[in-house]
Amino acid sequence: MNAMIDAQAGKGLTQALADQARALRLADIPETVRTWARQCVLDTIGCTLAGASDPLVTILLAEMREQGGVAAATVIGRAGRLPVASATLVNGAASHALDFDDVNLAMPGHPSVAILPALLALAEEIGASGADVLTAFVAGYELQCRIGRTIAPGHYDGLGFHATATVGSFGAAAACAHLLGLGAEPFAMALGIAGTQAAGLKSMFGTMCKPLHAGKAAYHGLMAAKLAGRGFTSRTDVVECEQGFARTHSPDFNPERAFEAPPGGWWMTRNLFKYHASCYMTHAAIETARALREQHRFAPEQVERVDVRLEAACDRICNIPAPRTGLEAKFSLRLTTAMGLAGVDTSRLSSFSEAVAADPVLVGLRDKVALDFRAGIPNTFTETEVTLRDGARLRAQHDSGVPATDVAQQGQGLAAKFVALADPVLGNARGARLIEMVGRLDTLPDVRGIMRLCAGRD
Repeated sequence: MNAMIDAQAGKGLTQALADQARALRLADIPETVRTWARQCVLDTIGCTLAGASDPLVTILLAEMREQGGVAAATVIGRAGRLPVASATLVNGAASHALDFDDVNLAMPGHPSVAILPALLALAEEIGASGADVLTAFVAGYELQCRIGRTIAPGHYDGLGFHATATVGSFGAAAACAHLLGLGAEPFAMALGIAGTQAAGLKSMFGTMCKPLHAGKAAYHGLMAAKLAGRGFTSRTDVVECEQGFARTHSPDFNPERAFEAPPGGWWMTRNLFKYHASCYMTHAAIETARALREQHRFAPEQVERVDVRLEAACDRICNIPAPRTGLEAKFSLRLTTAMGLAGVDTSRLSSFSEAVAADPVLVGLRDKVALDFRAGIPNTFTETEVTLRDGARLRAQHDSGVPATDVAQQGQGLAAKFVALADPVLGNARGARLIEMVGRLDTLPDVRGIMRLCAGRD
């Protein structure tokens, strides 16, 4: 509300948002929002640990090691340390490598992987407390959602920018600027430095570049805050100025949307966690397919046709018709629907592989799936109709865009997910210790203990 008054009184949108983020203190954050934030931290660390062995991470790690520098930050899930910026890039890419990390439709994109790799590496470097990290994370998270709202839907849906990469750069910059305690003008300048670097294309989905986007967002945000702290200059109105970020990146710029409060007042509580290791826009179709299979107990060979009705924008996000790799499979509505119909466990990382993509039963089902893209419905909503060979028609609907209402139950599910992701990398004891420490993040005097537990062995 104060930011709205400032903006209306003549202070620019970027500065108003910066001031709002900068002013946030731990005491301002309700316990429920802190719980959501801790859940985001745990889930992101789990995804990063599991993604650390991905080939794209190995390539990035080799390059960053070759570049050298002062080894000050942990490479999550891998041996050795790197300079803070290099670790941020590698950890950011690892956190998104599996496409199993959280989502917020206000951006719209993946909020935590753009911020936490930078924030945790910086916190490790300066010895920041858990309370400071949690507060900075919430500040950056809320700011990036507000900026994302000002340029929706044209930025992501129309022009094809990957908001995790673009909008996420602002979130990382704000979080790092908050942790560094930057003053009002340098804080806004950090957003300017981040905004002029922000980049990322949806056309890269299904390739190694999509995870790279998360790493670059974190990297850009970290460097923006550190440079601003050293006196590096930029404009302090990057979002709203002529030829600025919003006007060059969206046909739908509406600054008033930055100050529209979500239900409950915090965008953090609209966070959506993933329980299928694929693009979030495939989740509703998977859920409908699973529900129909579990309710009616049909076999794949009994299926004559599958009609999936969903929002038109999904066509440009996750419609790879005949995926060949596990990475491409994550962005194939046809194949993921077939996996749901066949009873494949889409929460398992091993379910997304070349062998699964080529499985004859799944390919047969995949080729029976017809996608009906329609305008005017939520992009998280899907209606699926399965026609069986005996003529029976079975229908189910699901909306994957509804946040959890039972936060404690959500925490239990995320802890189980974390165990499945982290224990193969760290072992049971270290994984359990991480769950315990993240669960009391805002009481820790130093986050370096968390980062030490995250270190792996190549």
